[in-house]
Amino acid sequence: MTSHPSYEQSKQVAEAGRETEWTRPSFGKELFLGNFRLELIHPQPELDAAAVDEGEAFLGRLRTFLVDRVDPRRIEREARIPEDVIRGLEDLGALGMKIPREHGGLGLSQVYYNRALAMAGTWHSSLSTLLSAHQSIGLPEPLRLFGSEEQKRTWLPRLARDSISAFLLTEPDVGSDPARMSTTAVPTEDGTGYRISGTKLWATNGAIADVVVVMAVVPESDGHRGGITAFICPCDREGITVEHRNEFMGLRGIENSVTRFDDVFVPTEDVIGGEGKGLRIALTTLNTGRLSLPAFCVSAVKYSLKIAREWSAERKQWGRPIGEHDPIAQKLAWLAGTAFGLEAVLDVSSRLADDKRNDIRIEAALAKLYASELGWTAVDEMVQIRGGRAYETAESLARRGEKPVPAEQMLRDMRINRIFEGSTEIMHLLIAREAVDEHLKVAGDLVLGNAGPARKARAAATAGAFYATWFPRLTVGAGQRPGSFTEFGELAGHVRYVERSSRKLARSTFYAMARYQARLERKGHLLGRIVDIGAELYAISCACVHADTIGREQPGRRQEARELADLFCTQARRRADRLFAQLWANDDHAQYEAAQRVLAGRYAWFEEDVLDPAGDGPMMPTHAPPTAERSGAPRAAEATATR
Repeated sequence: MTSHPSYEQSKQVAEAGRETEWTRPSFGKELFLGNFRLELIHPQPELDAAAVDEGEAFLGRLRTFLVDRVDPRRIEREARIPEDVIRGLEDLGALGMKIPREHGGLGLSQVYYNRALAMAGTWHSSLSTLLSAHQSIGLPEPLRLFGSEEQKRTWLPRLARDSISAFLLTEPDVGSDPARMSTTAVPTEDGTGYRISGTKLWATNGAIADVVVVMAVVPESDGHRGGITAFICPCDREGITVEHRNEFMGLRGIENSVTRFDDVFVPTEDVIGGEGKGLRIALTTLNTGRLSLPAFCVSAVKYSLKIAREWSAERKQWGRPIGEHDPIAQKLAWLAGTAFGLEAVLDVSSRLADDKRNDIRIEAALAKLYASELGWTAVDEMVQIRGGRAYETAESLARRGEKPVPAEQMLRDMRINRIFEGSTEIMHLLIAREAVDEHLKVAGDLVLGNAGPARKARAAATAGAFYATWFPRLTVGAGQRPGSFTEFGELAGHVRYVERSSRKLARSTFYAMARYQARLERKGHLLGRIVDIGAELYAISCACVHADTIGREQPGRRQEARELADLFCTQARRRADRLFAQLWANDDHAQYEAAQRVLAGRYAWFEEDVLDPAGDGPMMPTHAPPTAERSGAPRAAEATATR
């Protein structure tokens, strides 16, 4: 019988993988503590002129390549990216956008890397997914952050040129709980390496990868600290089998695999960062890597706005364009505000990443969470505006002579972003943990309930000293002074709102900790609201700062940028106000109790008239999906091919 780790064991493993030190300032961290440190994001760092020239030149080449050589409807029809397109991306240097120039890459800034991903994703989402899975979470980023000089010299030039990589963490029975990881890396008796065995699920690029980063557990033993460890593993090694190429609702062109390792030998020099460092490497890689996903969302939302605007002007009902009817006008205004707000969050976060003076782990996580949630709603609203033509495929529209707008594809493709790289629910818990980090440092032994009397007494003294100075500062601030933040013009009121609300959020977090103590970590929905309020406040801040930046960098667009920022901030403030009200006026407990009754089967009778095709239908023979062949490189060509 398989032994599953306890809740406490799983929590300890996850906690051990966290970055616990804050060596650089963080706007997001301070925001949750009630400290509105605007100087950390305003004025935004200026873009380096050389980086802008290089970035714009690459975007021009990429645009020409996409328009002239890539048929997005063919990708959708065939459910794969054609070989000549992948070769073309390699020739462009697109595999090395984030890889430093000294290692053969383009060395693009985070700002321009995101813009390139956004452009490719608008053409077809599978293109940006391939490129980001290779560079944002694939081998280049862990190597850049944690690899040895020898590993960098060996692999980065190849990864920049024509070697596609993938990241293998998830397993069939393991999602966000790393303590349950079953893939093992057993040290060899002669000390030269490890033998990896196990199965990895949902490896994007896995079906065509040349090399992967695979996470496996090294057993603790004499001479080995053990733990989750990251390994470089070329895909031509004996014992690697691509068992299945997965197919999905959206992202139809991605090469996503189930990959099995049977006693695969990996030499010691292919360990990244040392034994037991794998989870921390994965989480740290995602800090910046997560910014690629908001780039996808922003491009989809801006494209949705364009589609909705054009259709709302073209389509007429009852003698007027539908955009002049109030229900559609309300949606258009929401789309415009959302598009600006999400672009602001992405731009501010990306410039912070390039500037490297701030710790952006919270900002990147908030950007991912916020963009994926609002992005899904935005595309859904576009589909509603476009109506039946949005439900019809682009291919069908083209066959009958209409503009082939891929609205239904956009909806299918967007849905995964609320799950990718940390589901919304996991992101809420991850960000909430960082948001209460300072509180746990000073009062953890008091609120968690697992300390002895002596430790509790010391914690009480420490907490008393901290809160005696911290809590009074939350009562007044610049947000209550009408003349503050006047450099933002008509947007100053929104900046003052953030300052006031930041202090209110910190007080609310303190009250929640005092009220629920150790039970707070089980109040996931409450924590989610706290995080969502923080996300709205971060987004409002970004929108005001971004509008100011546009006004300085493009003076002719200053007024329009301020109008869009004001539109978004008004919308975001209404959401934040609702969330504040729901912190203490909700039916969370009743809902939880009802869910437990559902789980216990109390209402199963209500489902008895449901016909279940997955459970009631006849077993039909399955057909293997297309295999992942690529000439000239060691690929997983057949589903049963073993290296």
